[in-house]
Amino acid sequence: MNILITGATGFVGRDLISKLDSDKNYKVVAAVRRSNSKLVGSAKKVVVGEISERTDWSAALESVDVVVHLAGRAHVLNDGNDLSAFDRINVDGTLRLADQALKFGVKRFIFVSSIGVNGSQTHGEAFTECSAVAPHAVYAESKRKAEELLRSKLEGSTMELVVIRPPLVYAATAPGNFQRLLKLVSSGIPLPFAITDNKRSMVSLNNLTDFISLCIEHPAAGGETFLISDGISVSTKEIVTLLAEGMDIKARLFPLPDCLARLAFTILRKPTIYTQLFGSLVIDSSKARTLLGWVPVEHASKALKESGFAYKHTQSHVLERTS
Repeated sequence: MNILITGATGFVGRDLISKLDSDKNYKVVAAVRRSNSKLVGSAKKVVVGEISERTDWSAALESVDVVVHLAGRAHVLNDGNDLSAFDRINVDGTLRLADQALKFGVKRFIFVSSIGVNGSQTHGEAFTECSAVAPHAVYAESKRKAEELLRSKLEGSTMELVVIRPPLVYAATAPGNFQRLLKLVSSGIPLPFAITDNKRSMVSLNNLTDFISLCIEHPAAGGETFLISDGISVSTKEIVTLLAEGMDIKARLFPLPDCLARLAFTILRKPTIYTQLFGSLVIDSSKARTLLGWVPVEHASKALKESGFAYKHTQSHVLERTS
């Protein structure tokens, strides 16, 4: 089976290619934007350039059975709220790929979306695949549009659509907010989560790529949407404590009442950061278990400790090379 992975050099793409490359039943085609992009394993590299409504995917789609579309514009610091920039890549670029995939006879199109399509937080009731959509940011809105237009385009076609909405994906190499949290925990700076009792659903990189791998061939996955997570929810306090344990240090925590935290982040004009650190976002991922029989390959506590451990040792090697 020939599998096209877009976003092949990204955080999730690299790990997924490593998994599929070890399976002799798969031949992996990796779509990249630049000719100097470095790949892992024996995947065939195809340069497609920048992603938009004009991208030519034909060289990458020859004889492909399944497309896993990971590439897209994610959260970019200081990019403002330029919805058109997100739409150009995440909506128009995705539809262009789906159009050409249909013409090449691709059997299944796996679109990795975001839990942000459902919203930024939950209040007592977990998100499920039946929950209303309520995008909280331009990134999530672009993913919602792409999902909706893909379903409309592929309904009744010969190509099955699978939509996966993960929450925060974590590992030692995770970019963005999780990388910043790793740095904070490693630094030993006291953090204000001693009495934080929120609940956050996340998914480890290993669990996510394992689930994507299952969706490539499982017959029941076609035409479905899945909310995916580690299967348990943890508080920010627990996340920090487990990361610190993996780093072999003691988490330094002090109590900050929620009302003061909310006020502080409001004054700083960082309400999104407050929501991510002190709010709850709980996912019911039972559909993946009941319909596909999927079981997470690693427990959240173990994965968080290993993330802390790997981060610490990576930083140690970096310091050794620069000293």
